Amino acid sequence: MTTGTRIQSYLARLGASSALREQLSREAPADFPALQSRLADRDASLPGDAATLAAGEARLRAYLGTPRKGDAAMTQLLRSSADGGVQLLTTPPLQRASMLAEPWDHNPFKRLWRGVRERMFGHRVQMRSQGEPAVRPRTPSAWRRTGRYRRLLLLGLVLAQTYAATYLMIAVLPYQGRHLLEVAILVIYAVLFAWISAGFWTALLGFGLLLSRRDRHAISATVTGDPEIEASARTAILVPICNEDVTRVFAGVRATWDSLSRSGARPHFDLYILSDSSQADARVAELDAWLRLCREVDGFGHIHYRRRTHRIRRKSGNIADWCRRWGSRYRYMVILDADSVMSGACLKRLVQLMEANPGTGIIQTAPRAAGRDTLYARVQQFATRVYGPLFTSGLHFWQLGESHYWGHNAILRVAPFMQHCALSSLPGKGALSGPILSHDFVEAALMRRAGWAVWIAYDLPGSYEEMPPTLLDELKRDQRWCQGNLQNFRLFFTRGLHPAHRAVFMTGVMAYLSAPLWFLFLVLSTALLAVFVLSEPQYFTEPNQLFPHWPQWHPEWAMQLFAGTMTLLFLPKLLSVALLLLQTQASKAYGGPLRLLSSLFLEMLFSALLAPIRMLFHARYVAGALLGFSVQWKSPPRNDAETPWSEALRRHGLGSVLGLCWLGLVAWLNPRFLPWLLPVAGALVIAIPLSVWSSRVRLGRAARDLRLFLIPEESLTPRELRWLRAGMRRAPDYPDFRDAAVEPGVNALVCAAGRHRANPSIRQQAQRLHLAEDAVTRGPGDLSEGERNTLLADPRALTHLHLRLWTSTQPHPGWKLPD
Repeated sequence: MTTGTRIQSYLARLGASSALREQLSREAPADFPALQSRLADRDASLPGDAATLAAGEARLRAYLGTPRKGDAAMTQLLRSSADGGVQLLTTPPLQRASMLAEPWDHNPFKRLWRGVRERMFGHRVQMRSQGEPAVRPRTPSAWRRTGRYRRLLLLGLVLAQTYAATYLMIAVLPYQGRHLLEVAILVIYAVLFAWISAGFWTALLGFGLLLSRRDRHAISATVTGDPEIEASARTAILVPICNEDVTRVFAGVRATWDSLSRSGARPHFDLYILSDSSQADARVAELDAWLRLCREVDGFGHIHYRRRTHRIRRKSGNIADWCRRWGSRYRYMVILDADSVMSGACLKRLVQLMEANPGTGIIQTAPRAAGRDTLYARVQQFATRVYGPLFTSGLHFWQLGESHYWGHNAILRVAPFMQHCALSSLPGKGALSGPILSHDFVEAALMRRAGWAVWIAYDLPGSYEEMPPTLLDELKRDQRWCQGNLQNFRLFFTRGLHPAHRAVFMTGVMAYLSAPLWFLFLVLSTALLAVFVLSEPQYFTEPNQLFPHWPQWHPEWAMQLFAGTMTLLFLPKLLSVALLLLQTQASKAYGGPLRLLSSLFLEMLFSALLAPIRMLFHARYVAGALLGFSVQWKSPPRNDAETPWSEALRRHGLGSVLGLCWLGLVAWLNPRFLPWLLPVAGALVIAIPLSVWSSRVRLGRAARDLRLFLIPEESLTPRELRWLRAGMRRAPDYPDFRDAAVEPGVNALVCAAGRHRANPSIRQQAQRLHLAEDAVTRGPGDLSEGERNTLLADPRALTHLHLRLWTSTQPHPGWKLPD
């Protein structure tokens, strides 16, 4: 191909107007440097790389095509760079502030020793001061007293119920608690029953709250009408992402921003997309998606994009880095996940609630799950939508202003967060040390320790998220959460934490520790059966015993105990559906009473089958974390992925073998006990097909056609979720790393958004130019992720690669250049 023909192809890919192409054809640039100089309207004697850099703005404007309303604002973000090119400012000017983390004072014995030294020797050990709050919180005492009374009520109910169940369990056991195995079984049973009982009473209290429809302590009740938000109450919406599905992320951001504009509150908000992406293709796509979004919604100056170079402490580090750079510009920040969508009315109300409650540091919404089509996700969406309100309102009932924070779909007061919620690493080695993984619980505890309230706005609509599409995806997420929650238990004795948040740490631990305890309970029960069958009965189990103890089983008592336990597990679900059936319109949104009850029955069966599978995986996760095995934290899938048979066999195979062996052992010992074990071991046996079939989109859509597992967000889809779907359908094919190297407009965009250095290291620059030269013949597929990122980070090297690809006679075919 001749130089002139290649230049015409270059201009066509650039999107240059026909008039410009005709003019350049008349001028007939001799080569690409001359073409770039002409595009930049510069002296034709500029060297090739310099001319290509100088033409960056012209190439960028040609790439944008037809001018839009927001392009004038974009022009204000363009600057001449130190290396002779153009720089596009994707973030506002820095306004630095400090956010310092204290070392953890979580060892009560060290604190005791410090106190002894101070009293005995007058030697006072100075700890770094917490400092005064930026605004002294004003927390009313009424709800705090109410919260204490409610927690004492909950504790009393749980202890009384656990005592009664354990007493009955003693009567069920053959040796009435006198055998060593029985003692271990009773201890574990008491702990597990207390855990189940706490969930039962939480749901029951939530049922009473929702049934009465009167809650004088609800945070949402503190604002009525639509009060105006003062201009100084600036709020930043933060969307931390890391190697996400760019189409899904930006469709969600667009739906949220459009809803915010519709609410009339847009002038009070800015939006930051905070990227930790390490994949070169994702980096290029994110930048292009940000540019398109800003142009379409006139968002330049309000919608910002930043990618961190050093990804320290994952999501919490990303947010802390934003706080240090721009946090002092804002009064509040709203944290969203990559799969979050929030309505403008919800965002506006959150700011109004914070304004009306100056002693509040965090308000957490209760996100509603929607948007998935796999059978597994649809069942989980139904479960969280139907049962979730009971448990969330129950948590609010006994926590009040000392509540949970789940790390997303929540609003936070920036100044106290920066002052009190910086997180230092946990000392030591192993999986339970280092950077804090489940940072949200810890940040809520630190906020409350400083005197600021943390609330759940359980009745505030307009907050949405998505569920994992498959069982295995949920279990991968659980592995990360398990390690983070076990890690948080090390902070249980941290100085100054409120008892309610110490309880939150314990519930986080028990959410996963209950699995190995349940597994151990079943193993010990099987061992007790083996002892009872294979060994001689022990009639004299105590010293100086005069009369024998006759071992005996009481199946009828065991059935009563089993029925009581099942009542604790399933009654909250029945009460949730009862609430919906009392509201005719509400039950219609779930497909009507008949389909709602059918979905309830199928979900209960499905959850019963999944419980043993989750138990086995969670037990492995707990054991792995305690043994020091760390896990890789990767972004979960944001689409309807399906589980292949090979992966299900690899992940569930050992569990299925265990279930078969377990059933065989009990059948050999005493077949009469098979019905007791079958719900657990049988579920493990069928885990492989259950995992695969439940991941199928076809089955999920078939259930929706039958109006099973229907949720209100499907019966009458909220505007924001409709916009999300529409945004995903009309999204373009975003460019990737190859486009950043080859396509003139994408190359100009990536170079403009890169880091421009006036005096780069000569040695480093030579190495990067050599890498660019080498990449021409190697092709994009042969470059490592690190090499791709190195080229993207250096506008000079990326520009050199771009020029060499278009002037080389034998570039690698993988670059897909014209022949």
